[in-house]
Amino acid sequence: MTAVAAFSFNKLVILGVGLIGGSLARALRERDGVAGAREVIGVGRSPASTARALELGVVDGAASPGDDAAMRAALSGADLVLLAAPVAQTLALLERIAPFLDDATIVTDAGSTKSDVVAAARTALGARVRQFVPGHPIAGRESSGVDAALPDLYVDRNVVLCALPENPPEAVRRIAAMWEAAGACVHEMSAEQHDRVFAAVSHLPHVLSFALVEQILNSPDAALKFSFAAGGFRDFTRIAASSPEMWRDVCVANRAALLDELDAYTAVLARLRASIEAADGAALEAVFARSRVARTEWQERGAKMSAGDASK
Repeated sequence: MTAVAAFSFNKLVILGVGLIGGSLARALRERDGVAGAREVIGVGRSPASTARALELGVVDGAASPGDDAAMRAALSGADLVLLAAPVAQTLALLERIAPFLDDATIVTDAGSTKSDVVAAARTALGARVRQFVPGHPIAGRESSGVDAALPDLYVDRNVVLCALPENPPEAVRRIAAMWEAAGACVHEMSAEQHDRVFAAVSHLPHVLSFALVEQILNSPDAALKFSFAAGGFRDFTRIAASSPEMWRDVCVANRAALLDELDAYTAVLARLRASIEAADGAALEAVFARSRVARTEWQERGAKMSAGDASK
């Protein structure tokens, strides 16, 4: 295996120490190749959640977002700040930390939408938006909260950075190096492209998963249906166990791109419905066969990429 250049940090402040923030903290503290003091401070709305992060050793200290003195102390001398809260909180969080940010601090986020996050950063930070590097780690689990955090959550996972024109190249490289130290593969794209891509491959599947469960819940024999649900239902609805708060915010924030995808999906459903109504087995099989081939090729590409990374 090739050696990975050491990533170093002295203080990381995480706003929202749940699965995403907690996993990054654990990765940077527990994985090899990270140097520096590696102090992690957690900031959370719930004293219970930050207390649990302290108990588990995920963070070294905690601060309440409502305490000016605590926030000033937490952010003083911070190399890095990660916003790992629901995207609807981005503007308020950036406004909260802006008065206490050192000029050398780099701020990034883990939000599933980017155009709204960029707009919030420009509003809250003004000219200091150069210190904000938008990001999105493509990783997760059905479980949430700091108890679900894993040091290897980001290994071989993609992270997208949507660098701003104002960002110094070194700031973007530093955030990329942070995620690479956690085991991730870093890619760059524009905020607009990011939101179109993830509306299709992430946001739409979550809506469909929630919708199927809702449909069955609303049926008069819901209990009977759930009692016979097996592998297909489990696989399709796995992501319906995700955070309702997070996905509410994602759907609202990325509604334009998501509505385009919903309309396109509805059109496909309408064609399938017409084929089923007409008992047109050939048309159905053609769609199913194309989909099977496309998914198999996608899965094989992923397996090859993982094998290639493992051989380095």
